[in-house]
Amino acid sequence: MRIIIRIRGLVGINKDTKETFNRLRLRRKYSCVIFPKTSKEQEGMLRKVKDSVAYGEIEPEMFEKLVEARGQLIDKNKKMDVKKTVESLIKGKKYSELNLKPFFRLHPPRGGINSKKHFGKEKGILGDNGKEINKLLERML
Repeated sequence: MRIIIRIRGLVGINKDTKETFNRLRLRRKYSCVIFPKTSKEQEGMLRKVKDSVAYGEIEPEMFEKLVEARGQLIDKNKKMDVKKTVESLIKGKKYSELNLKPFFRLHPPRGGINSKKHFGKEKGILGDNGKEINKLLERML
């Protein structure tokens, strides 16, 4: 499963990048989406916005914490079982079928961001973080 977290805001981005963010449902700074399986089109959109987002592979335990802490229900009168919801999402069910909004809003990272720029593996959080994205997500819950 791949998670994409938007780090940069709206100022100074061009129209095509803004449209790509809208299609990925990343309309605000510090929001995230999770794709159980990424398609060829989603990979292309991710390449287009890679300088404004942090992405990587999310662990199922962290996904469960994210849904429990930040999952917003579409119909607030219905209840949600977190474990069953996460298992259904991993298997490929849609968010709307499970009464869950398809994006998650996060806090800014506790402890701050040392550097946004990605000059390599050691500096910056933008771009592909692999499994390290789980540490960033933990600070943002």
